[in-house]
Amino acid sequence: MIIDTPNNEQISELRELWKENFGDTDEFLDLFFGMAFSKDRCRCVSIDGKTVASLYWFDCEYDGKRVAYLYAISTSVSQRGKGICSELMRDTHAYLESQGYAMSILVPATNPLFSFYERLGYVTCTSVSETLVCASYDKIELERIGSKEYGALRKQMLPDGSVIQEAENLAFLNILADLYKCDGAIFALQKGNDTETLRVVELLGDKSIAPSIIGTLGYEKAIVRTQGEEKEFSMCFSLCEKDIALPKYFGLAFD
Repeated sequence: MIIDTPNNEQISELRELWKENFGDTDEFLDLFFGMAFSKDRCRCVSIDGKTVASLYWFDCEYDGKRVAYLYAISTSVSQRGKGICSELMRDTHAYLESQGYAMSILVPATNPLFSFYERLGYVTCTSVSETLVCASYDKIELERIGSKEYGALRKQMLPDGSVIQEAENLAFLNILADLYKCDGAIFALQKGNDTETLRVVELLGDKSIAPSIIGTLGYEKAIVRTQGEEKEFSMCFSLCEKDIALPKYFGLAFD
């Protein structure tokens, strides 16, 4: 077993591994590997010359320290149950520590994964609220914006104790979601598979205007994610000896 950053020849295998685990299209992967991917922010496992597991991260900041947001952690179906992912995670922690990161953070995709990551030393650190909101037909002015403007406004609206996500992190988000601002709030939304429902994957600012946002966009309802205590959301792992207070908000996950 070899765990390392990928070489150019492994990119095609990383794409196939991603497709096997997450089912995304080649069009999406072209965007990801063209815009968000960096070999310096990826670790992968090779067995007998074949890439069988991988993970990626984005650089974030918390309390003035470097944080790695780990995502798309995956193992080939044929190699699951052998402890490969655990070895990859332990190796990645050591690598991140050597590169000066103070913490890693991730968002488990399913409830059982919380227990898996807990066994690796992760602790649940943030929660969110996810609410089905029906539209109001009080129209408001909305403006679609780019990731840079969203990031600047977001830093002004984040609550204390937040993980700051910028640069490639928000640029990749902008592939998955449309970014908007309005009077008193910013939000990121993903369209659903039907014409009546959408997901607001982050709403910062005045939560009370969510019904007006949905109605103005022409939808009947939306799942709206905001800061809250209803649903466990992210987990973190300290990579340095000095104790760091747990983050209170991590809002953007690529789910």
